[in-house]
Amino acid sequence: MNKEPKDYNIPPIIDLRSAITHLKQFSDEYISTDHPIKIHNQLAGVYKRIGAGGTVMRPTQIGPAMMFNNIENYPNFRILVGMLASRRRVSRLLGIAEQELGKQIAHARDYIIPPLIIENENAPCQEIIYKANNADFDLRKILPVPTNTYEDAGPFFCMALIMGSDPENLNNTDVTIHRLCVQNKDELSIFFAPGRHIDNFRKKAELINKSLPISINIGLDPAIYVSASFEAPTTPFGFNELCIAGGLRRKSVKLTKCISIKQYSIAQAEIVIEGEILPNVRIIEDQNTNTGKAMPEFPGYTGEANPSLPIIKVKAITTRKNPILQTLVGPGEEHVNLAGLPTEASIYIALEKSLPGLLQNVYAHSAGGGKLLAILQVKKRNIRDDGNTRQAAINALAVYRELKNVILVDEDVDLFDTNDVIWAMQTRYQGDIDTIFLPNITGHVLDPSQSPDYNTALSAKGNTCKTIFDCTVPWKLKHQFVRSQFDEVEPNLWAPELFK
Repeated sequence: MNKEPKDYNIPPIIDLRSAITHLKQFSDEYISTDHPIKIHNQLAGVYKRIGAGGTVMRPTQIGPAMMFNNIENYPNFRILVGMLASRRRVSRLLGIAEQELGKQIAHARDYIIPPLIIENENAPCQEIIYKANNADFDLRKILPVPTNTYEDAGPFFCMALIMGSDPENLNNTDVTIHRLCVQNKDELSIFFAPGRHIDNFRKKAELINKSLPISINIGLDPAIYVSASFEAPTTPFGFNELCIAGGLRRKSVKLTKCISIKQYSIAQAEIVIEGEILPNVRIIEDQNTNTGKAMPEFPGYTGEANPSLPIIKVKAITTRKNPILQTLVGPGEEHVNLAGLPTEASIYIALEKSLPGLLQNVYAHSAGGGKLLAILQVKKRNIRDDGNTRQAAINALAVYRELKNVILVDEDVDLFDTNDVIWAMQTRYQGDIDTIFLPNITGHVLDPSQSPDYNTALSAKGNTCKTIFDCTVPWKLKHQFVRSQFDEVEPNLWAPELFK
């Protein structure tokens, strides 16, 4: 066991329901409605205006999480949107200060607590069971799966955590969130971005013509979703990210055996779909709509439908009583936090090891969907740190391969305040000497500019030109760039309503 990280106020959260109870103590973090809502397009259209934020086309805003209690045609279900669509809300759900989230999640990566297996009869996720071998089984009628826009390839599960194991070593288990589209009554298509561990498991199983058993877990403790979004090399092949969630909560995530396949599920999930990824079977993602589109993706555009995706054959669905289907409106602030917080933690871990003491903090900015843009705050200590600062940016690009742009700022710049970062760019940056280009490097296939059609210098789709913007003051000129200093007072004496 690794050394326990710095203590913080861990809230009493064990599942999604206790997370909602915790949020209700804050006046501005959670709302619910009994007004009827349609799952196709309407629900996403409502929450787009209430709290989607992120890279969603304006008008949008950062708002509360929202529960829809009256789902047309699904009287026994509720849908929750936006649980993680605010950095402040994530802070309250994890009990960590907003500006410390990346650092503390980094500590949890090194203070792992493995999952714990419990008996099926003690697992809330199996209170209600639907078996696919029943004649009337149809997941489209059982679960209220939303579409975001009229172009969507079909209904999508957007907060579905998949658990799979290496067919050559069942103790090697991974959890990851993937894009799942409902294709018919008992089949889902699954999209894997390059390099995902469960896709490697699938390929191994396919080589021996075997199905890969997986559980799809929906409606979870927010700490599980955040932890599951770590990627290699911070969580290498064979590392179970549920151990990080254990570190964040200081207690094990509970698992239980699935009822229809040889796999485990998260015992306190609201909904579990049990299934198998079939070998050597592919499907067109938009076969039911022919829109040519998939769904809104994190960069702010609707992605293209994939012409050949693996198929999950559903074997069973289990739920809690009065279950909550958790989803997100993408692209939005919820994706920013899901992807961005592990990005921040990964960069912090790597730079503290390679250049200790230089990096003060890191922010995976909303404009990059938590993936494409990072702000690094550094504190130079001597003239050698002029070079170390730029090396820090290169190291950040190395540890998180989907990162596209890095902005470097000094310790007196608030990296979470975009205006302050842009101010640093206006007064501490000269384009011809402070810009570093790294051309034709692996990036992210969902950024539409990362294509030879956009930039002929790129050799393949998903490659990009990575850029470092050094907006820090050269060490020898630090004395010429001191910001105006003001008297430190407590303003609540004059404006108590603004500083509660």
